[in-house]
Amino acid sequence: MGVKVSLHVDNETYINWLRKKVGSDLLLSPSVAAVIHDNEGKLLLQEKSSGETWSLPAGGIELGESPQEAIVREVMEETGYAVRIHSILGVFGGRSFRYTYPNGDHVEYVVTLFQCKIIGGSAVPSDSETKSTQYFGRCDMPELALPYPKDDLFRAF
Repeated sequence: MGVKVSLHVDNETYINWLRKKVGSDLLLSPSVAAVIHDNEGKLLLQEKSSGETWSLPAGGIELGESPQEAIVREVMEETGYAVRIHSILGVFGGRSFRYTYPNGDHVEYVVTLFQCKIIGGSAVPSDSETKSTQYFGRCDMPELALPYPKDDLFRAF
């Protein structure tokens, strides 16, 4: 017997649909994150409106969406930039990629990390998740919400 899953209900994301079924319990979430550098090799980070720690532009993959489509969408939503994917830097997950949100939701991410290049856009995020974006050097970047290896974040430089 198959399980019927609707893609969206009233523009609801897949993760929100799941949360209604499992509450705040731990979920495994296929996700994407972007490594974007400026011409000086500094890394673009996103400051969350919710007061959480800084993060890479990132988010969940929706049903029916490829990881490549997801990263292009997430970067546009969270930064206002259009990007081109250059390469995959790695795939990360496991216990160290567990996170608890301020509302108590628990998640364990499996993240495909993409190196991306900005090709356009307005630098104005289209969602309310982002308070600001800023470029940081390897030595002055704040602690991130997830423990990406710095060598992978600055591999190109």
